[in-house]
Amino acid sequence: MTRNQDLTAEDVLSLCAEYMNEKNLKLVRKSYDFARLAHQEQFRLSGEPYIIHPIQVAGILAKLHMDADTIATGFLHDVVEDTPHSLEEISEEFSPAVAFLIDGVTKLGRLKFQSKKEALAENHRKMLLAMAKDIRVIIVKLADRLHNMRTMKYQKPEKQVEKSQEAIDVYAPLADRIGMNSIKWELEDIALRYINPEAYYNIVHLMDSKREEREHYINATISELQDAIMAIDIEGTIYGRPKHIYSIYRKMVDQKKDFEDIFDLLAIRVLVDSIKDCYAVLGAVHTQWKPMPGRFKDYIAMPKANLYQSIHTTVIGPQGKPVEIQIRTYQMHEVAEYGVAAHWAYKEGKTDKVESNDAIQKQLNWFKDLAELQDEATDASEFMDFVKEDIFKDLVYIFTPKGEVMELPMGSSPVDFAYHIHTEIGNKVTGAKVNGNIVPLDYKLKNGDIVEIMTNPNAKPSRDWVNITATSKARNRIKRYFKMADRQQNAETGKGIIEKEIRANHHTMKEFNTRKVEEAVLDRFNFNEYEDLYAAIALGEISAQTVLNFLGWKEEESEPERSNDQIINKENSNQAKASRTVHESGVVVEGADNLMIRLSHCCNPVPGDEIVGYITRGRGISVHRKDCKNLKSKSDLDNRLIHVEWESQAGADIQQSYTAEIKIFGFGRSGLLNDVLHVINHTVKGLTAINGKTDKDSNVNFTIKISINDTNELKDLMSKLKNIPDVYEVKRVTV
Repeated sequence: MTRNQDLTAEDVLSLCAEYMNEKNLKLVRKSYDFARLAHQEQFRLSGEPYIIHPIQVAGILAKLHMDADTIATGFLHDVVEDTPHSLEEISEEFSPAVAFLIDGVTKLGRLKFQSKKEALAENHRKMLLAMAKDIRVIIVKLADRLHNMRTMKYQKPEKQVEKSQEAIDVYAPLADRIGMNSIKWELEDIALRYINPEAYYNIVHLMDSKREEREHYINATISELQDAIMAIDIEGTIYGRPKHIYSIYRKMVDQKKDFEDIFDLLAIRVLVDSIKDCYAVLGAVHTQWKPMPGRFKDYIAMPKANLYQSIHTTVIGPQGKPVEIQIRTYQMHEVAEYGVAAHWAYKEGKTDKVESNDAIQKQLNWFKDLAELQDEATDASEFMDFVKEDIFKDLVYIFTPKGEVMELPMGSSPVDFAYHIHTEIGNKVTGAKVNGNIVPLDYKLKNGDIVEIMTNPNAKPSRDWVNITATSKARNRIKRYFKMADRQQNAETGKGIIEKEIRANHHTMKEFNTRKVEEAVLDRFNFNEYEDLYAAIALGEISAQTVLNFLGWKEEESEPERSNDQIINKENSNQAKASRTVHESGVVVEGADNLMIRLSHCCNPVPGDEIVGYITRGRGISVHRKDCKNLKSKSDLDNRLIHVEWESQAGADIQQSYTAEIKIFGFGRSGLLNDVLHVINHTVKGLTAINGKTDKDSNVNFTIKISINDTNELKDLMSKLKNIPDVYEVKRVTV
């Protein structure tokens, strides 16, 4: 992707007019007009009108000859995030397809996250999953990020480094994975300038210092190569290509080489019409100069996963100096530069949609893995770790015995290969052959290996396999196997425990297994089926007696047998008949004359909360919220609980104030505390205490105690606090 000067909107429309019909061109014009009006009061950090950025993004996409919906998205991609317009409005004004693409590149709301890292991971996950449904999402995002990187000089130094590292970690690997190398190289070079400016400018200086000498050598080599190709009657284009700064930097770091030791600072590229001509040119090159051992790669016969095809060979050229030569067709070159974008065929006058060819569907199957990784991950950060490990890692290409090519991350073992084929094959592995020879299961697969997996229907995975696998898919499948195996064993143990308790309380499993009881128990303890409940009991996550207490199944010698309906809906008839005493705390207690009543400080109940009384030893009754963890931890809970309710529920108004404690989480910025205090002072009776702290990521959290009347007032306050800019979570404190 060449670094052109800024385009105007008319420039972009002219580019589109070269390959679009009037209907599609009209859509693009409409999207520009819409974006211009939406952003008309906004400016970039450079001081330029904000619309400059959408124009450049659309221009990058137009140079790729993307379809009308994609270029419209380029113009509109920031409208939903930065202006009052909604996705619904975009869908109605343009199309659901455009709305989907915009949604894919739009950041999620900050209120969902607890840190900048989590917010970033969630946004990446959202983008990648949208990309799995429509590849155009990432093409638009790469164009967006490329222009932002080109204008990074206007950002603060810390933001320059942060965004550059994100470009190196996420966007450049994504560009590489879909074959858009021109964008990948530019992102990497710009990012290096901000991450390690000393190394960047040192390499630039060294390249400039010997540029004339290198170019003279390359020109001489090209001249000899042209003569060799003409001799075999093949026409082609030959030119020198300078190595990109970041690739030189990586060689110096990874291979611990000095600049002078890197001989392939320039490569010669040969473009011809057909695959047959590619191999003919290769023969001419090897006839002209001696090839260097181990420096030949045929990506035409075995393309990379990102569709890249080319022949690479390094020869001892004129003057005895090594030179790299790349040979490909013109079509391969277009794919090498623009990747999947080069495979989108614009059908003039036939359809508004862009169609992808079979090569994309076949060779980019890794998109399907994204949904699978999403299912395996517990949160966004883990999902991104999986992606970086399985999708962005360097790959090895291996063969099945039938000659099918498969790709796996470098460092993969036969176990990874087995699970890559199918979970059941992985679970039944007993051994592996590589190139006809039996190898241990921790063997590291290499490019070109032919792998045969040996299985046995009675075989089972080993827990040690987790340590010899390189893919998240294999590790997760192994862990899932043992989780399910352990679950079955735990479920049997837990079932025995609760069955014993049920018998001790004079009930039967037949009663426990009725549909009404089962639905009530699973709903109350948040399980999908009894197997999960039994496993939790075996692991000590919940006690059998807690389940029976919920049902009211506790041993009472004189109590008559009851039906399931009576069990679930049981009311303590003795308590219902007891006297009702109203205390100054605003709580009504039944049958508790002359007892001291206090509101528990561990959960700070307020009117509107569901509450319960707990009879303490020598300190009267403490009133807790029903969801108080401190209350649930008490071992003698069932014998000490007493029914209580708020005075307002008994028909009176409460005039007292109550204490509540909440936590506020936000991204650190100047003035955030003042905004929080302003909302509190204008919403509730009073603020009794506040403290705060900042973590290493500059995130802040405040703990505040306030005086309120009831839960309605508390909910109103929390809602207003959540609407403060840079506040992403507000929650009530309880133990």
